[in-house]
Amino acid sequence: MKKKIFYLFFIIIFAGIFLFSIGNSCFAWGDPEIVTKINSAFESIEGWILKIATPAAAVAVGSGIFMKKFSFGDEEKIRTGKKIIKGSLFSYAFILAIDLILSAIKSLIG
Repeated sequence: MKKKIFYLFFIIIFAGIFLFSIGNSCFAWGDPEIVTKINSAFESIEGWILKIATPAAAVAVGSGIFMKKFSFGDEEKIRTGKKIIKGSLFSYAFILAIDLILSAIKSLIG
């Protein structure tokens, strides 16, 4: 009776150690395929956002400058032009800051 309990206890301990050691090493070889696809999709989306943001900010700043220039003394148009310029520059700076933060996180993780 004691031998059976000892063997059962030994088999359970051995199986637990074996499963934990094999389980941790067999999944540590790489990311699953779907995670790799999602990461590459997010990287391509990030690239497209940066490619689109630069000309969009330039067009917004240009339209704000033209609105100020051709306001002919109308204070509301001057204020609107200034708001457009400030908003577009802040938005572009926000996009660049997010890109900087994401690249810093990527360098820390990988």
